[in-house]
Amino acid sequence: MPTIEGWWPLVFGRLSYDALPFYSGIATAAASLVVVGAIAVAALLTWLGRWGWLWREWLTSLDHKKIGIMYVVIAMVMLSRAVVEGSLMRAQQAIAFDNPGYLPPEHFAQLFSTHGSIMIFFMAMPFLTGIINFALPLQLGARDVSFPLLNSISLWLTAGGAGLMMVSLVIGKFSTGGWSGYPPYTDATFNPGVGPDYWIFAVTLGSLASTMTGINVAVTIYKKRCGGMNPFRMPLFCWTSLCTAILMIFALPPLTVATGLLALDRYIGTHFFTNDGGGNMMNFANLFWLFGHPEVYILILPAFGVYSQVISNFSSKILYGYDSLIIATMCIAVLSFTVWVHHFFTMGQSADLNAVFGIATMTIGIPTGVKIFDWILTMAWGRVRFTVPMLYALAFMVLFTIGGLTGILLANPAVDFQVHNSVFLVAHFHNMLIPGLLYGMIAAYTYWFPKAFGFRLDEWWGRVAFGCWVTGFCLAFLPLYPLGLMGMPRRTQEFFEADYLPFTIVAGIGALFLLAALASLVVQLVVSIRRREDLAVPGGDPWNGRTLEWGIPCPAPEYNFAVLPIVDARDAFHAAKEKGTAYPDHRIYSDIELPKNSMTGVVFGLSLAAAAFGLVWYIWWLAALGVLAAVGAIVARSFVLDNMRVIPADEVRRQDQAWLALVRTLPRSDRETETTPENRGLAEAAAA
Repeated sequence: MPTIEGWWPLVFGRLSYDALPFYSGIATAAASLVVVGAIAVAALLTWLGRWGWLWREWLTSLDHKKIGIMYVVIAMVMLSRAVVEGSLMRAQQAIAFDNPGYLPPEHFAQLFSTHGSIMIFFMAMPFLTGIINFALPLQLGARDVSFPLLNSISLWLTAGGAGLMMVSLVIGKFSTGGWSGYPPYTDATFNPGVGPDYWIFAVTLGSLASTMTGINVAVTIYKKRCGGMNPFRMPLFCWTSLCTAILMIFALPPLTVATGLLALDRYIGTHFFTNDGGGNMMNFANLFWLFGHPEVYILILPAFGVYSQVISNFSSKILYGYDSLIIATMCIAVLSFTVWVHHFFTMGQSADLNAVFGIATMTIGIPTGVKIFDWILTMAWGRVRFTVPMLYALAFMVLFTIGGLTGILLANPAVDFQVHNSVFLVAHFHNMLIPGLLYGMIAAYTYWFPKAFGFRLDEWWGRVAFGCWVTGFCLAFLPLYPLGLMGMPRRTQEFFEADYLPFTIVAGIGALFLLAALASLVVQLVVSIRRREDLAVPGGDPWNGRTLEWGIPCPAPEYNFAVLPIVDARDAFHAAKEKGTAYPDHRIYSDIELPKNSMTGVVFGLSLAAAAFGLVWYIWWLAALGVLAAVGAIVARSFVLDNMRVIPADEVRRQDQAWLALVRTLPRSDRETETTPENRGLAEAAAA
């Protein structure tokens, strides 16, 4: 009869009591918070009797809007964890002069690894994917994306990867190899624990999801545009989404290959990246950054599209330089594949090669500069309204330009050799991603929130959050530029140079403002829900919008458009308002087909996440069962023939006519009442 020692590895692999997070009081507290939070959510859903509602209305939905909202929820949860982790690191460094502080070196290394991995793969990517999912079909005049089921699968692969990241906080330790996972720091010899395996499989699930999303978005733009919407009548956000999708399709596979080969090195003893075994770790660096630099523009381009929409809308003007903005976007997308070596100028390649990539890096700044000038000229002589989304756009233009200039400095290999792996680099990439990506996504969240839920977010708390985000960023990261020039290395848990201390204290104060910014977003949401009657905008046009999504109710109906629009201008809804045809009395209605709910995405994504957990802990039966369940879900779906449902034309007519009747009773709001309860979603047409 087998003993406990005999059957335990068969059932639980290398999972043991030592995997619990009792190595640090902070780790124990964080894990407890995750567990208690999950139990509290489950208990609340049980008490309210909402499990069936959640399953039917959200988890199994193939509606692009609900999938987009769920992506944003994932992003917000992961943002909360990553901001707290970043603040813990800043607090540690604020007291780290000749002092080990409260974070031991290994825990500090885990924090900078999880912070970077979460912010890139499980905050930024889900956030932009969610915004694209929600807004793109509405702007195209479409009912849904081209592949609704694939959309659900992508969501649940992302959720599975994010879940692995959260589980790593409770069971086991995470990788100490940074967000880029460089071997030899992540190979089995240097780090035989579960941390690198968590990183490998979480990132792999996320990269597969993003590749699928890229295909879905590109095909949607190619095939789902409404009548009359040729490519040069698409809103700029659609163009940036298209270029982002193309980058996803071509940039994510190198990452998937890199993590796959690293897994083979760790699990079956191959030597792709072990120099002493015939491999070369520079192969990993090249594969990772062949993904990594296009990834920067995967993150930034959707935000550029958001800023284009916001600046045009709140300047009451047509977007200046539309054609040049499209050309600049495409140039950025192409050039992003030509600059990856600047991430490792110091790793031994020739000076000539470094010079080529340095010049390419400087060149990519030109189309970005074109965009900045076009946005400024859009605002020039416009009637600018300083709403919360517009405030984020203005802060972005100032701060992103500063970050871009430091990027030009780093494009010079001679400069890069001096500041590489210093906190100057940390300042630079946060200077690009916080104003560039995060501000853009918060602006989009604020801008499209009424279209998702039917009421605006509270303006005052939005301004408080904006002030905290900008102040926190400036205090937390701008001091790192002089610190880097002074020679402070990045990822420093303790230092012995007294001159660093004033700057690290200021950065620590900045982290407090960033925590306040995060808290302000939560308060804003709670206050807005409580005031939702005052903030309701049933007319559908709270911002005096210019594009098609503002010509339907708030919240948007499940079928988006009662009648698919036909456009003859770039800012189609604005043109219709000017002509007095935005809310026609008579339309010809027809039956609408929509996809039925499906549990395939949920089962597929969570089964692969379970398989990944099994691989991390050598629980081989769980890994095999997870893979079989995922394959079984796809096979079972192939036998489902009745996968569409029909909304009758009479029901569409009833809903649409009721909304049009409501619109006729609403007061029109102008720029003075836009952020007050008088705004009910029926705006006056802008002048230009």
